[in-house]
Amino acid sequence: MGLHITEQQQLEQLYHTIKNTTQRFLGYPVSKDFDYSELMPFLQFPLNNLGDPFSESTYQVDSRTMEREVVNFFAKLFRAHEDQIWGYVTNGGSEGNLYGLYVARELYPKGMVYFSEATHYSIQKNVALLNIDYVIIKSLPNGEVDYNDLKKTIGFNRHRPAIVVANIGTTMTEAKDNTKKIKSILENMAIKKHYIHADAALAGGFAPFVTPRPKFDFEDGIDSISISGHKFIGSPMPSGVVIVKKDNRDRIARRIAYIGSSDATITGSRNGHTPLFLWYAIKKIGLEGFKKRTEHSLAVASYTENKLNGLGIDAWRNPNAITIVFPAPSKKVINKWQLATEKRQSHIICMPNVPYTQIDEFIADIESEMCVV
Repeated sequence: MGLHITEQQQLEQLYHTIKNTTQRFLGYPVSKDFDYSELMPFLQFPLNNLGDPFSESTYQVDSRTMEREVVNFFAKLFRAHEDQIWGYVTNGGSEGNLYGLYVARELYPKGMVYFSEATHYSIQKNVALLNIDYVIIKSLPNGEVDYNDLKKTIGFNRHRPAIVVANIGTTMTEAKDNTKKIKSILENMAIKKHYIHADAALAGGFAPFVTPRPKFDFEDGIDSISISGHKFIGSPMPSGVVIVKKDNRDRIARRIAYIGSSDATITGSRNGHTPLFLWYAIKKIGLEGFKKRTEHSLAVASYTENKLNGLGIDAWRNPNAITIVFPAPSKKVINKWQLATEKRQSHIICMPNVPYTQIDEFIADIESEMCVV
């Protein structure tokens, strides 16, 4: 049986609505310059990567081989040793953050979590789910963690293991916390039991290709990292990757007879299509492609900042950021361009799909609004 005509019309209406709203999309970090049509035949199969992607399972309608390649690709980008890490493809950065905190809690059940006030809301939600004590640290004006406040606050609780969440691209200003500096603070304070999780949902896809390279990866002291796949890379559905040190992961893995595999993941049953999509994108884009996407985004960001400043608007961005922050415009402009807005500040994120012509159209709207005023 097919759909009733009214249901078919409902689908068509949804399609046209989404097609229209996708055209002007500058306020959120989602790349839309992708083409996965070659993978459409796989949508007829129930791909489920349940359990551990690095173990075989009696359920074999999966994409584990590709998932392992995706994890190892990012592990290499984040300067980790392939034989010393473990990870899997998540449904987004928030799940990756939950997993990193879960591993940290299992290592240090009496640990205290520290994260800045500019941290993504998923962290506060996740510490509540895991029932871990936490302290919110002040942020510097650019959104980066206040290292002095972090040091002082850890000092009040130095008898407890320290679990620090570092932001590698905050949601509003794309500030990047320096994990090497955080690691030094912990070591200089003789906090031997510590864990650093990097929330790189926003900037993880391009931070390795920025010069100078931010301090955010395994060589810079982290124990786990979470990134998003649908942001800088682009995908029709949310996805992400979480990578942890293998020794830490081994403490929470459990053998599950029903699936003939071990499982240390959050959800158990996992989308088998998203690893395939990420694998396909990585192979098509390649390292040179990632560099070019980064260069394009940075160039468009610089162009946007200069255009706004040229209009007398106090626009700014962090060093090598693709996010431009400026005073919130009218609700009409915010709604048209779907601008994320907080505390009377809006931002544009110049993802790889954003062309100069779209920025020019946005600038024209801003200029027109200023003329009316």
